[in-house]
Formats: sequence, C-alpha cells, structure tokens
Amino acid sequence: MTARSVPIRRGAGYWWASYVAMLRWVLAQQKALFGMILFIQLVMGVGSVAMYRFYLGEVDSTTATYLVSGLPALAIIPVGFVMVPILVMQEKFRGTFDFTWSLPVPRLAPVAATFTVFTAIGLPVAALTTAVAAWQFDATIRLSWLVVLAALLSALTATSAGYGMAMAISEPRLTNLITNVVIFLVLLFSPIVIPIERFPEWAQAAHQAVPFYHMANLIRAGLTEGLATDVGASLAVLGAWAVGGWAAVAWVVGRRR
Repeated sequence: MTARSVPIRRGAGYWWASYVAMLRWVLAQQKALFGMILFIQLVMGVGSVAMYRFYLGEVDSTTATYLVSGLPALAIIPVGFVMVPILVMQEKFRGTFDFTWSLPVPRLAPVAATFTVFTAIGLPVAALTTAVAAWQFDATIRLSWLVVLAALLSALTATSAGYGMAMAISEPRLTNLITNVVIFLVLLFSPIVIPIERFPEWAQAAHQAVPFYHMANLIRAGLTEGLATDVGASLAVLGAWAVGGWAAVAWVVGRRR
C-alpha cells in the first residue's frame, strides 16, 4: 500500500463515520439490555404516576401542575446515573470493555454513541410519563422550545456524570453502590416534585449547587407558566455542570491507553 492510499484518520468525515460505527456497535452488543432498560423506565415512569396518585389523592391544580412538571426530570436522571453505569459494568463483566476502547476510532465516539442511545430511550419515556401524569392529575401543561433545551441539557449532565464515574472507578461493585445511593437521595430528598422552599436552609443551599433541582426547575419552566423561579440561574448552573461533566469524561477517556 502506498502512502497516498493510506486513509486519513482525522477530520469531520472520519469522526462521523466512527460515531455511526460505534452507534451500531453499542446497539448490537447491548440490544437485550436496552429492551430491559426501556421496560424498566416505562414501569418506573408510569408507576411513579400511580404512586403519587395513591399517596396524594385529589390535589389543587397548582400542586398537580408542579408535580407533573417535575416528573420528566425523575425519568431522565436515572438513565444517566444508573443505566449508563450499568452498561459500562456489563461491558467490564463481559470482557468487551477493553476491546471497545482498542478500536481505531476517536476517543469520544463511543461516548457520543452511548449518549445518543440512552437519550433516545430516556426522553420518550419522560414525555410519556408526563402525558400520563397530566391526564391522571388533570394538569394543564404547555410546551415551549425551552423544554427541549432543558431535557437535552439534563440528559447531557446526567449521562456525563454516570459515564465519567463508571469509567473512573475500576471496581464495578463500587460504581453500583454509588449509583444506588445517588438515586435514593434524588428520589427522596431532592426538590424535584416538592418546592425547594419546604427544605431546610442548609438543604436549599446544597441543592442550589448540585444539578438535580436545576434540571427540574428548567424543565418546569418549559412546561408551565410562573411555577419556575430563577430560570437563568438554573440554566447557568446546569450548563456549567454539563460542560464540567463532559470535560471530566474527556479527561478520563483521554487517559486510557
């Protein structure tokens, strides 16, 4: 083979071809897992609607709208913080993890493919959960361009945190423990479907610094009128978390040999 016939492995075309190839690879090796994940997400999403309906019964329209507009965040967060680490742990247990990273593709191509697949799973489930909840609670929601931005930014942030953690921690069991603790804290102690004003001052300050409240607040701003506060601050905090998270992922991925 002459030097002129050697393919140039750089540029937008090469990156795109690598991304498409990794997208097929991720789908092919985990197709059974994705079916299970989709089923679990649907059950969790619709189940959470039924749970809140049983617990709360009849509520006023403002409470119903606040609750319904927070459920998309509860559907998106587990995808990044639980399902993405599960994928990485599955690859480590099956022995395909090191093989994936030995492939001659740009380092971030597998990461981008993973994000695409899990976003394609998480966002439709979040939309379906919201629609079912709005019907059950007779809540009025509206759609705006902001909800699309908020959902994508939330998915970016959650996926970067889950992927980076799973990549940085070599022991899969420790990753599993951390993800379970995070989800426990998010589901029970985060101002997602509960107003942040009801939390103690120290908890309010803590939640202003972590992304979960801001995910819900930003999505709520795209679904309701007047129920979200300090939307600009939430956008700034969540954007900073997304940028920082993906920068950390790029650093962790770049350190692999």
